Amino acid sequence: MTNSIEIPDKLFFKIGEVSRLTEVKAHVLRYWESEFPTLNPPKNRADQRVYRKKDIETVILIKRLLYDENYTISGARKRLREVRSGEKVKGQMDLFSGGVDRKKVEAAINDLEKALSIIEQQ
Repeated sequence: MTNSIEIPDKLFFKIGEVSRLTEVKAHVLRYWESEFPTLNPPKNRADQRVYRKKDIETVILIKRLLYDENYTISGARKRLREVRSGEKVKGQMDLFSGGVDRKKVEAAINDLEKALSIIEQQ
C-alpha cells in the first residue's frame, strides 16, 4: 500500500498535496503531528503547513507502521524514534520497500551476531 509512493521533486508541499500523495486525510495528518514529535512541518508566512520530502517520508513510515504492521500509536512512536535514532533494530532494513523477508533478515542478523561472538572470544 505505502511502498510505491513516488514523491515529486519539489522543495515544499501543502497538506492537500501530501494527503493525495499518501492517501491519508488532512485531519489525520494534523492529528499525527500532535502524536509524533518527528512529524513537525513548519508553517509559511500565511500560517500554512509546508511539508518537505523528509516529512512525507515520515508520513509514509507512520502509515506503514499503523496500517500495515498494526502498531499502536504508542508503539509506532517508539519504533519511529528507534528508526530515526539509527539504533540497531531487528527488521529495520528497508522499511519503505516492503519486499524484505523479515524472518530471513532476522536469521542473517542472528548468524552474524553468533559469528561476531566467536571472533571476539578468540
